[in-house]
Amino acid sequence: YFILCQSRLIYVCFYLFVYLFSVLGFVLCASGDLVKVYSTRTEEWLHSLQGHTNQVTGITLNPANHLQVYSCSVDGTVKLWDFIDGILIKTFVIGCPLFAIYVSEKHEGVLFLHVSMCFQLVSVHLPKSAEQEVEAKEMSAVSSHISKNPSCTAFGRGVRVHFFFFYFSLKATDKKGAKNAFTCIACHPTDDCIATGHEDGKIRLWRNFIHKKEYTYSTQHWHHNAVNTLCFTPEGTHLLSGGIESVLVQWQYGADNRKEFLPRLGGSILHISASSDGQLFCTSHSDNKITVIESSFKVCGVIQGLVKGDAVLTDLMIDPRSKALVLNGKPGHLQFYSLLRDKHLYNLDIVQQEYIYEAGLDQFEVVKAAFDIKGSWLATVEERGKKSSDLEFFLKLWAFDERTQSFVLNTTITAAHTDRIISMCFSSSEETTMLVTAAEDSQFKAWCQGADDQNFWSCDFVGSYHKLNPTNCSFSADSSLLAVSFQEVITIWSPDTWEMLTTLCQPPGVIRDLCFGRLSCSKYLLGTTTKNLLCCWNLLTCELEWSTSVDVSKLQPDPFSENVAAFSYQSKHTDLFVFKPSEPRPLFTNKNVCSEKVHRAVFVPREEPLNSCDESTQWLNRSQLYFLTQNMDLLTFSTATEEDRMLSSSKQLVIDDSVAVTPFYLLLGKHRQQQQKLNTQSHPVADKPQQPQGSVTIKELLHTPAHVLPAASVLCSMFVNSFLISNTGVQQDPLRYFVHINIFLFKVKTLVNFPKLMKYELLYL
Repeated sequence: YFILCQSRLIYVCFYLFVYLFSVLGFVLCASGDLVKVYSTRTEEWLHSLQGHTNQVTGITLNPANHLQVYSCSVDGTVKLWDFIDGILIKTFVIGCPLFAIYVSEKHEGVLFLHVSMCFQLVSVHLPKSAEQEVEAKEMSAVSSHISKNPSCTAFGRGVRVHFFFFYFSLKATDKKGAKNAFTCIACHPTDDCIATGHEDGKIRLWRNFIHKKEYTYSTQHWHHNAVNTLCFTPEGTHLLSGGIESVLVQWQYGADNRKEFLPRLGGSILHISASSDGQLFCTSHSDNKITVIESSFKVCGVIQGLVKGDAVLTDLMIDPRSKALVLNGKPGHLQFYSLLRDKHLYNLDIVQQEYIYEAGLDQFEVVKAAFDIKGSWLATVEERGKKSSDLEFFLKLWAFDERTQSFVLNTTITAAHTDRIISMCFSSSEETTMLVTAAEDSQFKAWCQGADDQNFWSCDFVGSYHKLNPTNCSFSADSSLLAVSFQEVITIWSPDTWEMLTTLCQPPGVIRDLCFGRLSCSKYLLGTTTKNLLCCWNLLTCELEWSTSVDVSKLQPDPFSENVAAFSYQSKHTDLFVFKPSEPRPLFTNKNVCSEKVHRAVFVPREEPLNSCDESTQWLNRSQLYFLTQNMDLLTFSTATEEDRMLSSSKQLVIDDSVAVTPFYLLLGKHRQQQQKLNTQSHPVADKPQQPQGSVTIKELLHTPAHVLPAASVLCSMFVNSFLISNTGVQQDPLRYFVHINIFLFKVKTLVNFPKLMKYELLYL
């Protein structure tokens, strides 16, 4: 039987599917349009299953072969994979977006899918075909208008062939004001028992629903908020539950309210999975983390992706030392993430206060961060309070410690400004280090290390312009100039003497972004305004060089070349333009990069410059552009050369001819060679029998790993037909027929009993 859990309120959340196979030591999880495979022992990423063209929404183990896994996607396909070798076995085309996938051990060759049409649950019979891509046409609806949340559908032990539908009714609210809406569901693996989670944090166990008696339920309660997920252990002795408290609760089945707790796991628990032997559990969290837990309730591994928070308030930065991507991570932390290894390195605690997971509570957040050019200093700003009257903020300077290979707090400035800091930047000079902060108190300040004592920072200069609020600040490439924008006016300062050199009058509009050109374009200054203008000034003539009307949401210069990237949001999509300040005509244009607005971007230096790029991707030679969307998706551009390297994850195994000769070849191959030689001598080439049509299928069979092949019964008829001799009308020696049939029977027996060994033998025959 299967259970549908329906709620009046649509439950929407970021859902990370995780499936655990502890016997083999693998964890599989859906990540974008990929399925990533990790090791439970080393916590390392092994490879990715790459083939879907849209977001993967569900994965499940093939009950007929535990070395294979099904995945479904919004692209409308179901794919069957060999997840150990990372090989795509077959693609089933469904034709509509898919949101979840389920299998039942009692129904071989049948999948159950959430489809987009009225959110139906349908059963799909998978056709048996030798082709790698096949359309699944046999489909029947099981139920309509089911919940979007995959946790609200579960399959039980399937005591009968047909399905049972159960509709449990609870009032939306009771007299005490409790919220009874269903949020998740799980079926007991051996008993006729169904566990449901609810918005009020209660768990109900339902029984007697198959018999004619009226169903009953018992209630267990610990969670103070909605229960996000439920999972029975394979033996059914325990029930696991999780929610926003980030505590894994283990309930002993049959013993009321006897439970164990595993607290402080990270973000909210979204999904729980148990290995087939019950030795390992894993939980996925809202902060994009997977925790691997032993059955003794001890954490044995953590697989941390790019930490997903509510918003990224800092810019995307690159640590000059480790080349790691740095941005907001856990609440009150900065995360360091290796883009090269696709691995989370560590979190740096900035706020240094315990975070309380409670909605609506005002707590400190990291809102600004910046590195100096050598990576020796890190500046951060943390604040809390939305109103100016309630605002609290601190400016902190962190020094890199060579011994611990991390940043340690050096200076805390409690009253850096009298109002919110909106921009800050370090000078680009390697000789002296200077930090400039601009705030809404109509001032910008320059901070330098003490002349006698280099271990503390102090204010060196305070600047302003007609009591206007500054909006941005930026140093030139050689740190000889500082540009500070005040509303619609840009001021140019000399950091050596703190003399204001000139002002640049801007056409109407407040300055949003400000940056200097690099290398041969260092004489140019770029700015964007709220009036949808992109302007370029020549600092040698102090005149406007050119301007264009474009709504730029993010302006990002490449520190390793003259190129500048501009993201423009219009008509519900974002366009990308890459140009040089000396030439307003774009070098590269990409329309409809994404459907959301881009506010964060960064150029990441390459370890080795690319030399084989075509003209359209020359701007990617020295660095790679990464950008972050409003949906917290981190995207990048890759060249054709890089894509060729990525294809290794979807490799196809081909047997090399240099493999040693097998005993089967010595036994039967010699006879086959003699037979082919005799046929060539006795018959002209024109009379040679044509190859059977099944030879293409046999060739595919020979180039497929034996452990991913279908059952021998499926291949038997196809294999037998491939050995039938065509009728050419030429009288053959009966003895030759007898020898051929005996050899064929020997091959069939070997294929059934030793498929892997026979596969290599057929190759040499």
